Amino acid sequence: MTKVLIFDFWGTLVDQGVRSPIKQVKRLLYIKVPFSEYVVRMERAMMTEKFSLEEAFKNVCKEFQIQPNNRIIEELIGMWNKNWMLAKIFPETKEVLEELSTKYQLVLVANTDAFSVKNVLEKYDLEKYFTKSFFSHDIHMIKTDKPFLKHVVDDLQVAVQDCIVIGDSVHSDMVAAERVGMKSILVDRRNTRDFAPKVETLKELKL
Repeated sequence: MTKVLIFDFWGTLVDQGVRSPIKQVKRLLYIKVPFSEYVVRMERAMMTEKFSLEEAFKNVCKEFQIQPNNRIIEELIGMWNKNWMLAKIFPETKEVLEELSTKYQLVLVANTDAFSVKNVLEKYDLEKYFTKSFFSHDIHMIKTDKPFLKHVVDDLQVAVQDCIVIGDSVHSDMVAAERVGMKSILVDRRNTRDFAPKVETLKELKL
């Protein structure tokens, strides 16, 4: 019996303020490794400690053996801040969270730096819908690390089979759930990915 809905943040509940900020970091730093490898290494380097943004991007440079360039670091910081400052919740987000929170325990998970997600949560008064949040910089892991979701269920003192992960990334959300035997639902707003079960908007979750 489903008791807990575990929500991803970016792309699931909230639309980013700039286009593909993680891809922009790869482009601006001229990182040539395949994206699937890059994103894991980048997020671990940047989002598993409570860094300032300057420290975070310098650590990404260190991870990929790039000499930090102050001008590019400043450009990255500006782009990253613009992302959370211009971020907007999807039109149905609050309505759906309000209704689901009366039936299930809602939990938030995110790979994030030390302040971006928290700032958006505060801006749109979303914290009240979640009984607990698990952020990568707090638990020193990213969502694709197998212990991440195990840590979540252990902390909540619930069984894996009582939880459903809801997110917009097959790799970061669906595969991560599958690794620990957890059910998942993909939010595919453009209806372009071959995965089941999936929804095009959060409103479909109410069904």
